[in-house]
Amino acid sequence: MSEENILEKAAVGRVQRALEANALAGEIKVLKESARTAKDAAAALGVEVGQIASSLVFALPNGSPLLVITSGRHRVDTEFVAQQLNVSHLERGDANWVKDVSGFSVGGVAPIGWQSKDLSIQVAILIDKALADYKIIWAAAGHPHAVFPTSFSELLLVTGARVVHVSGEER
Repeated sequence: MSEENILEKAAVGRVQRALEANALAGEIKVLKESARTAKDAAAALGVEVGQIASSLVFALPNGSPLLVITSGRHRVDTEFVAQQLNVSHLERGDANWVKDVSGFSVGGVAPIGWQSKDLSIQVAILIDKALADYKIIWAAAGHPHAVFPTSFSELLLVTGARVVHVSGEER
């Protein structure tokens, strides 16, 4: 798929509009290789895996979505995060549910530009404190081959996320 085709995708367009609406300077970059995983994205960009801001979608016990923006250097410890939220558990959303609640396909979920099929859905958002260790972080831009650069402070500002540790290793 060509760079032009990827940039014309509706989901990538939503991310572009969200970047512009929030006056974020980062430009969407199309990668030749897939960035479905943090390791793949880091290799394609020539950066540390910790600089990749992975957007993972979980379901809270009440069925509402939880977006966890995590550093690629961590696996989300769902029990640890559930304890911090005072909920019994988190469930990983399947691909169809993630698409319904975010408007993005798994592998391209962006932290901004969400479009749910149900406009009444409220999304809780957490951001991994470890992302603050990096001046520049890279996030998915609506497609497995599209990313954009940003900073911890920018993501925090535009998402309104709660800063947490997402890995039990940080306890």
